[in-house]
Amino acid sequence: MRNVRSVLKRKGFQVITVDAGTPVIEAVRRLRQHQIGAMPVVDDRARMIGIFSERDVVRGLAEKGATVLEDPVRRWMTSPVHFCKPEDSIRDVMAQMTYRRVRHLPVVEDGRLVGLISIGDIVKSRLEELEEETQMLRDLIVAGR
Repeated sequence: MRNVRSVLKRKGFQVITVDAGTPVIEAVRRLRQHQIGAMPVVDDRARMIGIFSERDVVRGLAEKGATVLEDPVRRWMTSPVHFCKPEDSIRDVMAQMTYRRVRHLPVVEDGRLVGLISIGDIVKSRLEELEEETQMLRDLIVAGR
C-alpha cells in the first residue's frame, strides 16, 4: 500500500506558499503562474496559518464582488488547516479529503511543511497502484498456464 511519502517522491517536495498579507489578486496570479489550486498561507515567522485555494477566491467573489481582489489573503484563507503526514496511507488521505470536503492537504513532518498533496495526486497514485496489481494478476495467470 502506498503512502503520502511515495507520492511526494514522484511529485516532488516543493511547496509554493503565500504570505498572509499578500493581496488576493497576487495570490491568484501565483496560483495561475504555478498551475496549482491551493497554497499554504504563512505568517511573518513562516508558520503555516491557513490554506488559500480557488474555492476561497470564489467564496470571496460571491460575498464581496471584485473588491475581494484587494483584500489580504488572511481574510479569505481557510483556517484551521487540516493536514496529513508522510506515513499516512493513500486510503486514509482519500477518506480525510472526502470527509472534510477538501482537495488539498499540506503534508507536515516534525512540525515542518514538507509537501502539498492534491486529490489529483491521490487519484493518479491509486490508478497506478491498480494498474500494477492488474499486471501482477495477469502475470500470475500467464505463469499458471
